Amino acid sequence: MTTPNIFLYVQNLLGIGHLRRAAAISCALSEIGLDVNFVSGGIPIPNLNVGSAKFHQLPPVRSLDRNFKVLVDESGREIDDKWRQNRCYKLLDLFEKTKPSMILTELFPFGRRQFRFELIPLLDHAQEAKWKPKIIASMRDILVTKSRQDRNIEISRTLTKYYDKVLVHGDEQIITLEETFPLSHEITHLVEYTGYVLNPSVLDSKETVGSGEVVVSLGGGAVGSDTLTKLFKIRRENFMDDTQWRFIVGPHMPEEILHEVKRSPIKDTIVERMRPDLPSLINRARLSISQAGYNTVAEVLSCNTPAIFVPFEGGAETEQRIRADLLAKRGAVEVVYEDELDSHTLAKAITRALKDQTKKPFKIDLDGAKRTAKFLSGMI
Repeated sequence: MTTPNIFLYVQNLLGIGHLRRAAAISCALSEIGLDVNFVSGGIPIPNLNVGSAKFHQLPPVRSLDRNFKVLVDESGREIDDKWRQNRCYKLLDLFEKTKPSMILTELFPFGRRQFRFELIPLLDHAQEAKWKPKIIASMRDILVTKSRQDRNIEISRTLTKYYDKVLVHGDEQIITLEETFPLSHEITHLVEYTGYVLNPSVLDSKETVGSGEVVVSLGGGAVGSDTLTKLFKIRRENFMDDTQWRFIVGPHMPEEILHEVKRSPIKDTIVERMRPDLPSLINRARLSISQAGYNTVAEVLSCNTPAIFVPFEGGAETEQRIRADLLAKRGAVEVVYEDELDSHTLAKAITRALKDQTKKPFKIDLDGAKRTAKFLSGMI
């Protein structure tokens, strides 16, 4: 008999937030002894920690730009029906070989609609399987609001037809599903809140790197180039020149952008690619400046470091601004919007952020990875 295992499907298209959250859940599942098949459909990123899970790479695909309209393979060619059919076969074959006790689809059906070509057949196979695997949806705290009612109806019907539970990786004291999904009342019986999923970090209590610095973190880098360029320009104007600045950029930050900002070095300014100890750096920092993606927010709020969010708002994205505004309203952070970012607005935000160094840490549930693992273990 096949060992009970979880089939964790994740598809990142532009950034790496979805992949990192899924990886953190995979690590938590591994820690309590569950077998995981980690199935990734996006462009691989180096040094992804999925615990003891078996990693399976589907033919990779990504979005050509921020609009998510055109999908291309790893060589940059637009995918076609033949490509879709081939990947669907590979996914179904993997399902048959692993015979999972549970399928966990990250974001779908709330998002990743472009992948119904393989996910609906997967869900149909799961329902027809003799061993009847549980089917779980895994989603972040905030949805990009759908303006078309027919799409919301499709989401609700898909959940009702196939899914046993919906895990919302957020804190309902901060935001509830009702606030960004208009048909949430139809799926209330499926919903469980887990708390925010915090990624494992390399911790070293003796380390001093980052102490007293301004740490600027820009997520995966795919959508952080505008903010990076603006902040570098502000820094070049001798802004806060009494403090060292450390810029941490993700693997998808274009090389030409990095080359441009490094072309004329600035005193007491460091630029680095991803660091696994980012939360520790932020914890030792004087100030954190970042975008407001899911993983970054969880990492920042796990510390008591004064923080400024510059939420990404390109394309149809509203998620980061909603999250940043909610936290600012609760006094947890300061916010400067992308289109308003300059030395004047940043200086005012820094003054406000550093004003009260004695305030108590903002309370937010960050135990989502462990709670998710415990919940799924109970279902199995």
